[in-house]
Amino acid sequence: MIAFLQVFFIGIGVSFLGQLPLGNMNMIATQLSVQEGVRGAWKFGLGIAIVEIIYLRIALSGMNWVLQHMLLFNILTWATVLFFLVLGVVTIVAASKQQKEAKGVLVQNKINRFFLGASLSAINPIQVPFWFTWTITLFNNGLLAPNFSSYNWFTIGAGLGTLGGIGVYIHGGKWAVNKMGAKNRGLNYIMGSIFIIAALIQLYKNIQSPFGVPE
Repeated sequence: MIAFLQVFFIGIGVSFLGQLPLGNMNMIATQLSVQEGVRGAWKFGLGIAIVEIIYLRIALSGMNWVLQHMLLFNILTWATVLFFLVLGVVTIVAASKQQKEAKGVLVQNKINRFFLGASLSAINPIQVPFWFTWTITLFNNGLLAPNFSSYNWFTIGAGLGTLGGIGVYIHGGKWAVNKMGAKNRGLNYIMGSIFIIAALIQLYKNIQSPFGVPE
């Protein structure tokens, strides 16, 4: 039981720390929290966490399958770069033409926030190389056993860690935006810039690691 709890807390720690760096999903959660309230933002975060759990299970239970289909994930990461680059440009252009306090391009819709989070997370497959690298590291250091129970505890912990990291942006991000007195237009400019920066960072990673797995 102690071993399983260790794996559980390792999953929480790895996922929480992995979620903290500034990124597209986190900032969308902040934007939803500011412009719609924390309830919708938490639905969005839950959608992200569930899809990430699915990607993690793929990495844990099907490493051979992942290795055989890295080309597919590589194509998806390039598509993600293009998607967020275009989205960043569109968001900035829309903000420059904004005549009143309006929501950002990505959240200006009636899509259920849970499904919005799940769908955006699903087309952002960089979780696969992230978890693939971490599971190999944990295996090599004897911190994760290759068995069903360990996988379950690790996955549950990772899901909670993801929610915790997103929660920092939902509440902490909202507090920071309110503290700065930022308006929707300014927030939309920030969102567009982050989309572009994140796309360029992913582009650099793709060039450095052409098969999607960090060296």
